[in-house]
Amino acid sequence: MFAGVMLAIGVILGGYWQTRPPADFLDWFAPHSGLVMRAIPLVVAPTVAGLIGALCYDWKVPATRGLWLAACACVVGVLGLTMIYFVPGDTAFASKAVALDKVSAGLDTWLLHNVRIVFARLTSVPGIVAINH
Repeated sequence: MFAGVMLAIGVILGGYWQTRPPADFLDWFAPHSGLVMRAIPLVVAPTVAGLIGALCYDWKVPATRGLWLAACACVVGVLGLTMIYFVPGDTAFASKAVALDKVSAGLDTWLLHNVRIVFARLTSVPGIVAINH
């Protein structure tokens, strides 16, 4: 689910944002960015809770513990990238603190979002392997 939300944000919103002229994008993003930011905790919280529960459940089983730790590392990667790069960037867009001539470049580098999608998708791989172990 987490990867699906990240994919939807990237494909649907990211694609739309890149078609807009810079001023139009900022005018749209300022009032609507909160919708995206409110959606993320709805999928992050159950993801983190489920991983912590699975890790605790399988803690004494070295093979699956390692798999759950790998899944946790992927989620930490997503959350770290989000907090370090995307929250400040999105905040700058939302407050219209980005100069119009820098918006397109900012959206181009925003495609690092694909890295978050990869990490989110990779989270499921060790989880699936652990469940089937």
